[in-house]
Amino acid sequence: MTFYFGYNNVELLFTGLLINSPGEMVGACIGVFLLAVLYEGLKIGREALLRRSQVNVRYNSMPLPGADGTVLMETHKTVGQRMLSPAHFMQTLLHIFQVVVSYFLMLVFMTYNGYLCIAVAAGAGIGYFLFSWRKAVVVDITEHCH
Repeated sequence: MTFYFGYNNVELLFTGLLINSPGEMVGACIGVFLLAVLYEGLKIGREALLRRSQVNVRYNSMPLPGADGTVLMETHKTVGQRMLSPAHFMQTLLHIFQVVVSYFLMLVFMTYNGYLCIAVAAGAGIGYFLFSWRKAVVVDITEHCH
């Protein structure tokens, strides 16, 4: 296959979804662009949720003085409780959604239609620009190996 720029008989993702006019191509490009922006936002959002849940796990452990003067660590949640937590279920559902969206974008790109490929790339770029600035660097104050 080779890249082409056209708008006649362009099949997009599903058999019945045919693009046959410039207006339909513009609409498809806008939809694909927004899907790529959503993908980038979802990626950054999942990272933020994961970071927040990791911080919560770290601060759910508290040092307690033992009877003989030693320090014991009390952890409020077991691995099983964290695995079955609402936060982990949310991460799992968001991961599934992110994978599905990423495969849709890959399949759109694999149409080799130049307009649609540009829409995917532009949406990913704009999405990164809009959401990646929120990507905070987490500094672990307990880490001394820097």
